[in-house]
This record gives sequence, C-alpha cells and structure tokens, in this order.
Amino acid sequence: MAGQRLIASCFLAGLLFSRGLAVSLPVLNLYAVVGEIFVHEFEIDDFKDAFPSSMDENEPPEAPVTFHTNLLDHPDLPRWLRYIQRTPYQTGYLYGSPTSKELGKQTIEVKAYNRYTYETARQTMIITIAPSSDGEMQYQADFLVKNWDVEEVLPADIQDLFQQAVDSMWEQDGLTVVNITSALDRGGRVPLPIENQKEGVFIKVGSKETFNECLTKVKSPANRNRCKLQQQPALTCYDTFSPRFQIDWCNLTLIDLTNINTTEAVTIYGDGVLEEGSEFNPPDDAPDREFFSDFLLTFLLPFLLALLLALLLAYIMCCRREGVQKRDQKTSDIQMVHHHTIHDNTEELREMASTRDVPRPLSTMPMFNVRTGERTNPMRSARFDTAQVPLILAQQ
Repeated sequence: MAGQRLIASCFLAGLLFSRGLAVSLPVLNLYAVVGEIFVHEFEIDDFKDAFPSSMDENEPPEAPVTFHTNLLDHPDLPRWLRYIQRTPYQTGYLYGSPTSKELGKQTIEVKAYNRYTYETARQTMIITIAPSSDGEMQYQADFLVKNWDVEEVLPADIQDLFQQAVDSMWEQDGLTVVNITSALDRGGRVPLPIENQKEGVFIKVGSKETFNECLTKVKSPANRNRCKLQQQPALTCYDTFSPRFQIDWCNLTLIDLTNINTTEAVTIYGDGVLEEGSEFNPPDDAPDREFFSDFLLTFLLPFLLALLLALLLAYIMCCRREGVQKRDQKTSDIQMVHHHTIHDNTEELREMASTRDVPRPLSTMPMFNVRTGERTNPMRSARFDTAQVPLILAQQ
C-alpha cells in the first residue's frame, strides 16, 4: 500500500512538473526609433504551439492565453513601454515611444499563460533603440479620437489610414506617428457599458514643416469660446477624418518644439534626498529620544479637555436649575389654586376607588341576557337547556 502511494505521488509530481515547466521560445530581436511609435503584437497562436498540450487532440482550439511582460530583472516595464490585452482571447500589444534617454538595448521578458492547462511559455525580446535619421519632429499635433480604443489603432493598417487623413488635412507628406496613448492614461473616464462606447485614444503626429492655416484656425480665440460653450470649432477646411475617425477638436494640441527652451534643468537635492546611484548609510549611534512629552501630548491633553467638558456639563445641569420654590414664586396664585384643586380631587377619587365595594355590573357577567336580565349557568349542558330566551326579538 505504501509503495502504491509512493508511485502515485511520484507520478503526480512529474505531471505537475511537466505542466508547470515554462517552455522557452527563441530570442526575438526588435528595433525601435526615438520619436516614433513602437508596436509589437503578441500572437496567441505562436505561443500555443509551444505549450505541451498543443499536441493533445482533446485540447480546445480556442484556449485563453494571457501575457505578463517586464524588464529583465525588474518587476515592471520601462517607463516608455505599455502593454494591453483586452481579453484572454485577443491579441496583446506592447507599444510606446522611446526618448533619447532610452538609447541602447533593453531586454524584455514575456511570459504566456494558458488559462485552461496553466502551462507557461517564455520568450526574451531584445529591443534596440536607435536615434532617428530624420531627427526630432519639431511640429507635433495631438489628436483625440473618441470612437476608437487604443488596441484598435495599434495595427499598422489602422495607423496608415489615420496618417493619410492627417496628410490630407495638414497638406504634407511624410508625417510620422510619434505616440499613441489611451485616453484613460491622460485623465479620461471609463465609459459606460453601452454598445459602441469607446475609451478614446490620443494619437500624436509629427512633422518637419509648420502647421497649416486649417490647424492653427482651430485654436483661434473664437473657436476657444465655442469650446467653452461645449460646441465644436468651425473648421476652415474639409474634415478628412470623418466619418471613420471622430476627432474632438476642442482637445487638439499643437506643439511647437522650436519655441521650447531645451536647456536642461539642474536638479538640486535637498536634505534627506539621495543622489542618483548613491546608497543610504545609517548612523552608527542613534541618540536616545525622550517620549514623555509625546505621552503627555497624546493622553493627558485629551483627558483634560474631557474633564473640562464634564465640569461644564455638570454646572449647566445642576447649578443652573431654577428649583421648585423659585418656579412657584413665578407662577400666579390663580394657576396655583387651580393646580392644587385638580391634584386634591384626583387623590380623593383614587381613595374612593380603592375602598368601594359594589356588585359587579351585570353586563360583565357570563351568559347575561341584556333584554330580559336573565342569567343562565354556563356549565349547564345544552340538552337540559329547554327554555332559552333569544337576545334579539326577531328570533322569537
């Protein structure tokens, strides 16, 4: 019996180990450019093939798979990267826009989880961030698209459609999508669970050339007043975004980097703030601290306040009462006579009621006939009751 239990335990441990062991996929090399949107799709089918259960014929074809991404040897992603996956049955996206501070290589660790079998697959991605050959886009326009979610505009074909609409309005070619951000990350509200209600997404587009008249007129004082009245601005050109993309023109932001002072601010650290790369060295001998004053402030002060309030309440309740004698002095003689008369009469009636000895009213006696006044014995049997007087004359 003990041998069978040992064999079963070993078999179960081996099964759990084979199911829980993460399968490693080949290392993936990716490239990102500073000032341009970076998007990588996690195809569920690519990770399903790595699960051992994929060889099982009984395995359902649409198994839910979720992903977890983080910077290697760190609990979270870099500041410029974001990850989104709406449901375990949809594609996951890793997206962001690197800056010049992120130049170099960053290693991202991806773990895929099969929610049916709890199997895991692991993949390492090396993202090489290089500077842009065209330099930084000096003129940038940030559009708020109200009828799209962030994961819906991340595919390349949707970005091309949006870029074509911007090209037609801006009247320029070679525009670049700089960044894509969910409206929730910019302070937007979660929409109601109603059909066709979207979270909204901010799409930032950059160019080397300045803004045309159509875009600058949107931010004119007249259109700003219309936005304060919750009205859409009046466009001087054709809206090439409609009806596919619904733009909130009141939230359009035009950024001119040529007028921004690029001088880097020097950070001055105050007391108690560690400089970057330094370590905290605690003192060897900490001075003894006296807590008696803290004790008095914490316990004695509330106790004194409570005692003061109790004394004030006792004075109001006990020392500020008028008393019976003072109340009688303020009452007129006629009212006092009336009061004493009622009181004496009440006492007299109570004494008379306690000493009276009168027969019980007939109406309270059992089997009493109100019409004739006859009383019958309630214990008498019905068969000997030959003469009964009805209570109502109509019953005779």
